Amino acid sequence: MDAKNVKRSLGKTARSFRQTIPLLLGVLLLVSLVLVAVPASLYARVFTGNTILDPLIGAVVGSIAAGNPITSYIIGGELIAQGVSILAVAAFIVAWVTVGVIQLPAEGEMLGRRFALIRFCICFLSAVAVAVLTSFTLVLI
Repeated sequence: MDAKNVKRSLGKTARSFRQTIPLLLGVLLLVSLVLVAVPASLYARVFTGNTILDPLIGAVVGSIAAGNPITSYIIGGELIAQGVSILAVAAFIVAWVTVGVIQLPAEGEMLGRRFALIRFCICFLSAVAVAVLTSFTLVLI
């Protein structure tokens, strides 16, 4: 690889970063707003205790209130302490980390809408499936 190709590649990379930074900044600001605006105690009131609805509700709430894994574990522990089922908390945590409705527009813009929607649907369904399998595994143990 010669210096000309390296220089051209670095230029393209820098342009890509300049185009992506406003989108990423917007996503980070929206995620921060949701984290501050929605208290953890509200999540405990949202879950019904129904074994069929809880993973769906957990996945929906986790999808909307996206965040990082460390925060989700803290909120998940608080939810369990408030009596929310493992089924709901597992779906919440997996969706919180993987789905992210807030990031969907930016992801669609950068990676393509079709890809973003397919990834979104797969991650949402996986969050529910992981919650059911986690709950089932804990019952067996």
